[in-house]
Amino acid sequence: MKNKLISLMLGVAASMALAGAAGAGTMDDVRQNGFVQCGVSQGLMGFSIPDDKNNWTGMDVDFCRALAAVVLGDATKVKFTPLTAKERFTALQSGEIDILSRNTTWTMSRDTSLGLKFAGIMYYDGQGFIVNKKKFPNIKSATELAGATICTQSGTTTELNIADYFKSHKLDYKLLTFDKNDEAISAYQDGRCDAYSTDQSGLYAQKLKFAAPDDHVVLPEIISKEPLGPVVRQGDDAWFNVVKWTYFALVNAEELGITSQNVEELKKTSTDPEVQRLLGVPNADGTTAGFGTGLGIDESWAENAIKQVGNYGEIFDRNIGEGSPLKIARGKNALWKNGGLQYAPPVR
Repeated sequence: MKNKLISLMLGVAASMALAGAAGAGTMDDVRQNGFVQCGVSQGLMGFSIPDDKNNWTGMDVDFCRALAAVVLGDATKVKFTPLTAKERFTALQSGEIDILSRNTTWTMSRDTSLGLKFAGIMYYDGQGFIVNKKKFPNIKSATELAGATICTQSGTTTELNIADYFKSHKLDYKLLTFDKNDEAISAYQDGRCDAYSTDQSGLYAQKLKFAAPDDHVVLPEIISKEPLGPVVRQGDDAWFNVVKWTYFALVNAEELGITSQNVEELKKTSTDPEVQRLLGVPNADGTTAGFGTGLGIDESWAENAIKQVGNYGEIFDRNIGEGSPLKIARGKNALWKNGGLQYAPPVR
């Protein structure tokens, strides 16, 4: 009995050691390299897009910057790797990138068969269609696209969504797919297809790029659920927890009214226990609740992200909301207390 107990204890200890080794990998790499290697799109307005000097902006970009602020204390310590839809998962699986933050939809197959984990939902989206009004001057609905040729990017969820939609409505269609999104859009502009389909946020972003935006209309139907969020590798729980709680911290900060402008003042003056816990305010005896310690990072982790990048609402507003050219309404992406779906567990 004694030998069995000793063997059991040794087995548990070995398992814990292996788990610890697996969980430390990416965090150690990031600290050793001095930056977060972030996989992003090749250019999608509002989410991840470079300017002519290769300065990246967007919601997905800002999330990686917040993560760098959390882990390294500096939101500028990020390198961006632009990836096609086909390349993105392989790049993460191979370790080429530390995190995939690339308008990627959380699905069951991706969650269970690719060795990957989704760490949250940064944006609740849905797939739609855009058409040229000169081709369809009176179109009101996607149900009027019978026999149409649809352009989209290959390697994404859009192909299956289109198939499901047209089958359920008993409509014929033709599909043209392209490896690169720019190729699909060019085909649409050249008239090789009747409609272009992707997430609605992407449709509104693309419409602004057209020479004559008013010639195009985004149809009202949303034909799918597209929860978009950051992705990491399975088997690295320490890194997964940091990524997950970075997202939760941004959402909690907005709910608590903590912004990039007032975070330093609130850390000094707030008596709200939730604010104090999130910002790592020391107790009267000089100790802290240790939430940063539990993640293996500094106690000022959330403060650094909020101060340098902003809360979830600030990130949303400047990239795709009212403070941006897209001016997308919060809708489902409003906080839960405002009728939306953005909800984070408490720091407690």
